[in-house]
Amino acid sequence: MRILLVASAYNSLTQRVHAELRDRRHAVDVHLVRDDDGLRAAVRRSAPELVVAPMLRTALPRDVWSAVVCLIVHPGPPGDRGPSSLDWAIHEGAVDWGVTVLQAGEVMDAGDVWAAAACQLPPVGKSDLYRNEVSDAALAAVLLAVERFGSGTYTPRPQSGPDWRVPDHTRPYLRQEVRRIDWARDTTDTAVRKLRAADSRPGVLDELLGDEWFLHGGHPERRLHGRPGELLATRAGAICRATADGAVWIPELRRRRRPGGPSGIKLPAVTALGDALPSLPEAAAPLMPAPDDPVWSDIRYREDGPVGLLRFSFPGGAMSTAHCRRLLDAYRFALTRPTSVLVLGGGRDFFSNGIHLNVIEAAADPGAESWANINAMDDLVERILTTTDRLVVAALGGNAAAGGVMLALAADEVWCRQGVVLNPHYRLMGLHGSEYWTYTLPRRVGDVEARRLTGQALPVSAAAAERSGLVDRVLPCTPQEFGREARRLAGLLAASPAVQARIAAKKAAREADESVKPLADHRYEELAVMHRQFFAPDSPYHALRAAFVRKQPSPAHAATAVGRPAPAAP
Repeated sequence: MRILLVASAYNSLTQRVHAELRDRRHAVDVHLVRDDDGLRAAVRRSAPELVVAPMLRTALPRDVWSAVVCLIVHPGPPGDRGPSSLDWAIHEGAVDWGVTVLQAGEVMDAGDVWAAAACQLPPVGKSDLYRNEVSDAALAAVLLAVERFGSGTYTPRPQSGPDWRVPDHTRPYLRQEVRRIDWARDTTDTAVRKLRAADSRPGVLDELLGDEWFLHGGHPERRLHGRPGELLATRAGAICRATADGAVWIPELRRRRRPGGPSGIKLPAVTALGDALPSLPEAAAPLMPAPDDPVWSDIRYREDGPVGLLRFSFPGGAMSTAHCRRLLDAYRFALTRPTSVLVLGGGRDFFSNGIHLNVIEAAADPGAESWANINAMDDLVERILTTTDRLVVAALGGNAAAGGVMLALAADEVWCRQGVVLNPHYRLMGLHGSEYWTYTLPRRVGDVEARRLTGQALPVSAAAAERSGLVDRVLPCTPQEFGREARRLAGLLAASPAVQARIAAKKAAREADESVKPLADHRYEELAVMHRQFFAPDSPYHALRAAFVRKQPSPAHAATAVGRPAPAAP
């Protein structure tokens, strides 16, 4: 079937729907909506049998939805309407939720229903839920709706009439006056819920140290206390702020845009505040907390018999120079432990998206910070590649892109959850890439497939990644179950009679590869290209990075979204 995906941004859900529909051999184009005339032109050019909108912030024009069936993905159950559906659900503490695929019409979210799927909302942030439970439900509903449309025999259910028993529940945009935290009265649980309902966009607007900031993300703190609203400590770039009965950790801040000024970008809270941050204690969390210790940390290590589990979770999957160095320190510690299998990852959201473009954009010298960041990533990847005394498994519970995919490929085995989307390329940022990908990617998929993956710059579903050899195992489980399932399978791997033979074979293979072409040569060649791209004044990387971090349209992303080749990196 010829399908046109229309979206306000080529976000995670749009990428997943795009990849999964391609896997099912549909002919799929993608149009990123900027204005109605551009959309009309895209419809004329594609001549689709069906239009699907996975994420759309604006209404489709009447002449489009009256000419071709247009299916809208709404992140709420049947009967739910409004632009802040998922935000309200988290804000109000909903547990049972769903996604509805409905036909575009005169009234927003009121069209005939083609499919719906239920999902749970565990207590995590909105962006995490959107990429996981909501994404799973959305994909199930989209595939069912496409199948029903293709059959030509299904009649969608109107949201009015005697057979419709779900009440209309229309809610307004969730405004900042409702989101605002009352530090003197709100409990830690209330503050965390408000922060989680806005963790990606728009954030919670607040006053802090004489300025206005959007707060992004939140984790409860039960041990530290202070005067409500007071800053108490820092940890791993986050700040701790007192609530009425405890405190919360806030990982990221975004400065409110001043009139005539540039849009703010999300940064680690300590980095964002800079010199305005008063002297605070660094309340470091233990790398190996007790299993029942609720302490928040973005890196933690635990053991389950012969299995070591090094879990990390960085906002947005971005890894700054500091993130990379701290994770390398933790990895080195894990190597001192008596295990035969080491699992890297295992969390439920992003595995990694590579270098931290926001921190780079905010740096006094973005080129120098880019160079420091990529070298810190390479140091981490090199240490994984040269681990020859145990097996290393990369466990991807969430999406990965660019250097984050290549970080995973440094492991001996790559496991991912069935809903994961991989973007194993760098070209949309005008970069050649490093992280030893010129060694690890062809080794897994062959030279031809490596060139296709990095050149086409299109998302890859978990199933397609397994078919190509990019990943070794796809785990058909929920986001909440992934960590436990990865730990169980790692235990079976460690208990295998062949594990020591595999470790010995791994060591021999690494030595053989090193004799053919040392890892240092791969790194030197990759970084020689990257150095030019970081420091050349005319490098497209700088403009592409700035557009990306400030959520501005990028011709490179638009071209690739419809399957045309991305602009070549210099």
